[in-house]
Amino acid sequence: MEVTLDDMEVMYVAAESGTEGAQQAFDKLESHFSTLRGRKFYGTYQSGEYRACVVIMPEDDPSSLGLDTCIIPGGRYIRKKMKDWLERIPEIEQTFVSLAKQYPSDPERPSIEFYRSQKVLILFLPVLSSE
Repeated sequence: MEVTLDDMEVMYVAAESGTEGAQQAFDKLESHFSTLRGRKFYGTYQSGEYRACVVIMPEDDPSSLGLDTCIIPGGRYIRKKMKDWLERIPEIEQTFVSLAKQYPSDPERPSIEFYRSQKVLILFLPVLSSE
């Protein structure tokens, strides 16, 4: 399903070894917060770099937390829901590859993972505008 996302301002930790370091990057990012409740977590992947991200909330001070910030660019994306993703981690990359074969992806924007819950992961593949 095609959706349009808005830009998102996030704090992030870059993984040291691409997608292989995703779990360590999330562990490091999550360690900065006393609670994760109410926070929206994303993973982005572009040009070999994986970033564990969390949307900045009004009370956050990224510099005092020692976290870098960036904008996850909005635009057109193909959305794919993955249930029980914790048991299917190897399928995440395979799903992005499969989607990229079906749709003209935009190399200027990252692929996005939205960690909706412990059970549901939403994948977003950036696609080129048809305009």
